[in-house]
Amino acid sequence: MVRTIITTIGSGLGLTLYSTATLADWTVNLTPGVTDVSRSVFDLHMTIFWICVAIALVVFGVMFWSIFHHRKSRGAQAHHFHENTLVEVIWTLIPIVILVAMAIPATATLVDMYDTDEAELDIQITGYQWKWRYDYLDHDLTFFSNLSTPREQISNEADKQEHYLLEVDRHLVLPVDTRIRFLLTSNDVIHSWWVPALAVKKDAIPGFINDAWTVINEPGIYRGQCAELCGKDHGFMPVVVEAVSRAEFQQWLADARAAEQAEAAAAERVWTLDELMQQGEQVYLRACAACHLPNGEGVPGAFPALKGSAITLGDVGAHIDIVLNGKSGTAMQAFRDQLSATELAAVITYERNAWGNSLGEAVSPAQIARLLQPATGEAEQ
Repeated sequence: MVRTIITTIGSGLGLTLYSTATLADWTVNLTPGVTDVSRSVFDLHMTIFWICVAIALVVFGVMFWSIFHHRKSRGAQAHHFHENTLVEVIWTLIPIVILVAMAIPATATLVDMYDTDEAELDIQITGYQWKWRYDYLDHDLTFFSNLSTPREQISNEADKQEHYLLEVDRHLVLPVDTRIRFLLTSNDVIHSWWVPALAVKKDAIPGFINDAWTVINEPGIYRGQCAELCGKDHGFMPVVVEAVSRAEFQQWLADARAAEQAEAAAAERVWTLDELMQQGEQVYLRACAACHLPNGEGVPGAFPALKGSAITLGDVGAHIDIVLNGKSGTAMQAFRDQLSATELAAVITYERNAWGNSLGEAVSPAQIARLLQPATGEAEQ
């Protein structure tokens, strides 16, 4: 018995020391963030918190004092009284005063949060299952941001890294000390774009545009997630904002445009089957594996298999069409605006030659690029 008690105490001390060492920087409170609004939200939170603490101390203090001093063992007798106008006025006025004291700073903060006028930079954010699209409306730049955590970590085949499920292949790069307006919508279901450090959390709803704004005061990388239950891979839809100086932002814009031009030029060169397979696997794992699984076997009753399927082994034109334009009435999205011509050609080639399909044929990026060009009538419009 004594040995059991000693063992239990030792285990408890060990867990305590372990927890102290591993959770030294763990907190349960909000963080001030890196914008004026986020700090206003933090200050408002702390103000309301301490008001609640003061109310709790008074209420519970009076309650415990009354219980102790008017206990039965001391012979206390309950008093009977009704319709005490003074008491009723007091317990009505005090809560009103408290609520008004809380409402004034809360209203001021909300007014500031919803003032999206006079933006220097407009970013349209569109939610997709399960990725984000960012359009820099003032700079004619668009890209998608996808989860970049390796599938091996998700399936517990590799050790999880520091930013497990919180890293993406392309960051949303923003300049500091700049008033930025976010215009949020969705391509499919309701999503919610949430970055705690910026105090921005706004729903992205199909057919609607919500707006929010921020001015980031400090350079750095700030992470968030989709905060709306948006489907199977809801937990695999992180947000990463990279705040840089104005000069660095201009350089990043120039580099991004140069990369787009290089991508367009790459579609015109001749690609080997091995090159397309190598890039196609990366694109597939990033854009397709969530539904069709990394092994191409799909999810019976929900997402069709690509391994040995009529689509991947059949007419290449039909395969290209469904990847580019999706399939109405199903979860199959149109990828013509989500992937480049090279990425589309690579992933289609990969699907037709992976998992034993082995057709030995390649789809040319140049062929996809021609299909992506607008018709003559559309171009004139």
